[in-house]
Amino acid sequence: MENVHLAVEEDDLYSGYNDYNPTFDSEELENDVGFQQAVRTSHGRRPPMTAKFPGTAIGGRPLVSSFGSRIPMASSMGRPMTGAVQDGAARPMTAVRAAGYSSSLMRGSTFDPLGQSKGPAPPLEAKNEDTAEEKIKILEKKVNDLIEESCMAQSIGALQLALEKAKEAGRKERALIRQREASGNTEHINLDLTYSGEVIKQGSNMATVAESISTQLHSQYEQRKAVLLNLANQYANNEMYPEALNSYHVIVKNKMFTNAGRLKVNMANIYFKQKNYPKAIKFYRMALDQISNNHKELRIKIMQNIGVVFVRLGQYSDAITSFEHIMAESPNIKTGFNLILCYYAIGDRERMKKAFQKLISVPLGIDDEDKYIPASDDPSSNMVIEAIKNDKLHQMERDLKVLAEKYIMTAAKLIAPAIETSFASGFDWCVDMVKCSQYVELANDLEINKAITYLRQKDFNQAVETLKTFEKKDSRVKSAAATNLSFLYFLEKDYDQADRYADLAMNADRYNPAALINKGNTVFVKKDYEKAAEFYKEALRNDSSCTEALYNLGLSYKRMNRLEEGLDCFLKLHSILRNSAEVMYQLAHLYEQLGDPQQAIEWLMQVIGVTPTDPHVLAKLGKLHDDEGDKSQAFQYYSESFRYFPSNIDVIEWLGAYYIETQFCEKAIQYFERATLIQPNFVKWQLIVASCYRRSGNYQKALETYKEIHRRFPENVECLRFLVRLSTDMGLKEVQEYATKLKKAEKMKEIREQRVKSGRENSARGRREGSTGSAAIISTSVLTSPKKSDVTENAKAEPQPEPKQFSPLLDSDSGHSSSSSKGERLSAKMRSLPGSNEPYEASNPKELDASYVDPLGPQMDRPKTGAKKPVDDDDFADEDLGDDLLPE
Repeated sequence: MENVHLAVEEDDLYSGYNDYNPTFDSEELENDVGFQQAVRTSHGRRPPMTAKFPGTAIGGRPLVSSFGSRIPMASSMGRPMTGAVQDGAARPMTAVRAAGYSSSLMRGSTFDPLGQSKGPAPPLEAKNEDTAEEKIKILEKKVNDLIEESCMAQSIGALQLALEKAKEAGRKERALIRQREASGNTEHINLDLTYSGEVIKQGSNMATVAESISTQLHSQYEQRKAVLLNLANQYANNEMYPEALNSYHVIVKNKMFTNAGRLKVNMANIYFKQKNYPKAIKFYRMALDQISNNHKELRIKIMQNIGVVFVRLGQYSDAITSFEHIMAESPNIKTGFNLILCYYAIGDRERMKKAFQKLISVPLGIDDEDKYIPASDDPSSNMVIEAIKNDKLHQMERDLKVLAEKYIMTAAKLIAPAIETSFASGFDWCVDMVKCSQYVELANDLEINKAITYLRQKDFNQAVETLKTFEKKDSRVKSAAATNLSFLYFLEKDYDQADRYADLAMNADRYNPAALINKGNTVFVKKDYEKAAEFYKEALRNDSSCTEALYNLGLSYKRMNRLEEGLDCFLKLHSILRNSAEVMYQLAHLYEQLGDPQQAIEWLMQVIGVTPTDPHVLAKLGKLHDDEGDKSQAFQYYSESFRYFPSNIDVIEWLGAYYIETQFCEKAIQYFERATLIQPNFVKWQLIVASCYRRSGNYQKALETYKEIHRRFPENVECLRFLVRLSTDMGLKEVQEYATKLKKAEKMKEIREQRVKSGRENSARGRREGSTGSAAIISTSVLTSPKKSDVTENAKAEPQPEPKQFSPLLDSDSGHSSSSSKGERLSAKMRSLPGSNEPYEASNPKELDASYVDPLGPQMDRPKTGAKKPVDDDDFADEDLGDDLLPE
C-alpha cells in the first residue's frame, strides 16, 4: 500500500486536525494498485487465523474507536479483517467501496451504489450462429423436436406421418455427425442437453475433465440410440418388418448402447408376426438371458410370450412348462386361461380341473365396490366418493374384473363337456367351484349359459326347465332368465306364455331393455301397434343404443301408416348399423310407399352392394324399373334373380311374358316349362306352353302338348277347343271325338254352374223365410291360380320383397280344372257333373262352339316372307276352313 501514508507531526495551525487511521481512507483507493488487484482476483483472500496480542489488529495496527481512542475491539479477536496487512504490506480496504460508501457524499454527491446515474446498460452481445458450436446445438434441437413429433403422430394414429418424421430425424442426426467431424472436435460436449449449468472450473484435475467428456460422449450415443429406436418402432408400426429388424440390429450390435439387449424382445415380436416362430423363441430367450432377476415382471411377460409361441407351434408340453412356472411365480388371469387351453388340447381332465381352480383363485388386486358407496352424511367425504367413482383407476378396475369374468366363463363353457361324462355334470362342477370362489355372482350366469347351451343342442325342454329354476332367485338373475324364456316361447308362437314371462322379467327389472322388447313383441303380434311402440320407446329410454328396439319401433310406425316417423327411425338406425341389409331394405320399402321410387332404387342398390346375390332384392329392383317403364333394366334384374333363385313363379312369369311381348316365343317356352315343374297341377302354365309352340309354328308339338293336357285334365274346356281347332286344321280323324268331348264338357260345366247357382238362391230364400233347414249345396273343388298369402311381419323379421303382380293371361274359366285326388270317393253322379259359370239350360241344346281365345293374346303380324298371303290363325270366327290352312 504505497499511497497510504501515516500522518506526521508538523508545526502547523491545524496540527493534529487530520489524525485518523489511514486504513479508512477511501479517496485514493482507485489509484491503489494492490487494492484493485485484490478486487479483480482472489489475490486478496483473507489469510488463516493467527495468534495476535490483544489490542492489535491482524498486521499489527492498533484499533481505533469512533472517538479516536485506541481501544481493542471484540471482533478483531476472532476473525481476520479486510484491511489486514500481510508480510508488512498494507492490504486495501475492499469492503468500503463495495458497500457504496464514498467520501464524496460529504461534498454533496448523491448516493448511487448501483451506478444507475451512468445511463442504461449497453445492449447484450448478439449470438453468433455461425460458429460450429451453435450449429451443432441447433441440429441437436431439431433432432429432438423431430423425435417428439414422430412420437406424437404415432399416439394419434398417424403412422405414416410418424415414419416420415422418424426418417427426417435420422437424416438430421447424420448431418449432426458430419458437422461434428467437420468442426474437428468429434468429442464436442453438449452442455445444454445433459449438463445444463455445469462449469468445469479452472484448476480441476485432468481425471475430472476426462470423466465429463466420457459422460458427454455417452449422451451422444444415447441420442443416436433414440433416433434409431424411434425409427425402428415406426418401421414396425407400418409393418415394414425387414427395415425394422435392420434398425434394431444396428442398436443391438453397438456395445455403447446400454440395455440394448431388451430390444431383442421387439425383434422377437416381429418374428412372431412374420410367423417365424423358431426364431421368435430364440430371441425371446436371448432377451431373457440379458435381463436380471431384479426385473421380475418383465421376465414373466417374456416367458408368457414364449409359452404363446409354443402353443402356435403345437408344442403344448413346452407351453405348459412356461405357463406353470408363471402361475407358480406370479399368477395372472391370461396365463391361467392359456394353461387351461393347453390342458384341454392334450385332453388331461384332472389337470384341467386343477387349472380351473387356480384360475378362479387368482387375486385381481382391486378394491371392493363397497368403498364407492357413501357410508355417512358427511358432504365432503361424499364428494370424494363421487369424484373417484368414475375415475380412470376405477374404470381400469372394472375392465380388469370384466376381463377376468370373461375368461372364467369361456373356460367353464370349454371344459364342461370334457371334464365329466356329460355336459350337464361338467357344468354343475364348474358352478360349484365358482360358488366357493370370489366370483360368486358368476354362478348364476353360468347356469344361464348352461340353458343357452341346451338351446344350441336343440334341447328346448331342458333349456326351459333350467331357466325356470331362476324364478325364485334375485331380481337380476330372474329378469335374465325370464327374458330368455319369453324369447323361447315367442319363437314357438306360444304368445301367451311369452307375454307372461315378459311381464315377469319387467317386474323383476323394469330397466331391462330386452324384457321391454319382448313385451313389445308380444303386443305387436296382437296388432296393438300403439302399445308396442310405447314399450319400444321405454326400452330406448333405458338404453339409447338398443338397435332392436329402434328397428321394431320403425316397424310399428310402418304398420300404423306413420311412414315419416318410421323413416326417421330407420335413418337413425342406418347411422348406427351402416351395413345392415334389413335396415336399408326397410328404407327402400318406405320410400316406395311414400311415392319416391328413385330413392327406393338407390337404397336397394346399396342392399345389393352388401348382399349381391339376394334374389328377392333383385326381383324388387326389376319390379321398380318395370313400373318406371325401363324394361331393359327390369329384364336385367329379373334375369339375375332367376339365375340365383330359379323357382320364383312371379319372376318366371314376368320373364316368359317379356319374351312373348318381344316375339321370342321359343325362349319363353323354357320359363313356362319350369313353371309347370313347380306347379304341375296348375293348367295355366301348360296351356301357355302349348300356345307358345303354336305361335312359333311348331303345330305338331303344340298338338302333342294339348293332348297331354287333355289326358291330365279331361274336363278342361279350353284345351278341348284348341284340340278341335288344330285337329280340324290338320285334317285329323280325332276331330269328331274331341268335338263330342267338348260338347259334353260344356254341358257338364253348365249343369255344375246351374246347381251352384240354385243352391245359393235356395240358401238365400231360406234365410229370408227363417227356415230352419239348410239347402243342400253341391260344391266341387276347383283349382284356381294361387293367391299369395299375407306373411306376418315379425318384430325383427328378415324383409321379403313384394312379388310383381301380373294380369291374368287366361280367361276366368280357362284355369278351372279338376284337382280332386284319387283317394276321394265321389258318387258317379257327382263325378259326372260338369263345372260352368253360365246358367243351366238343359232344354235348349246348343251347337258346338269350336271358337277359342288365345291365352297369349292376339298375335302380331309376322314378316311377309312367304309367297302366299298369311292367314290369321287366331281369327277363326265362323268361316269354313279349307285345306290351304293346314301346314304342309
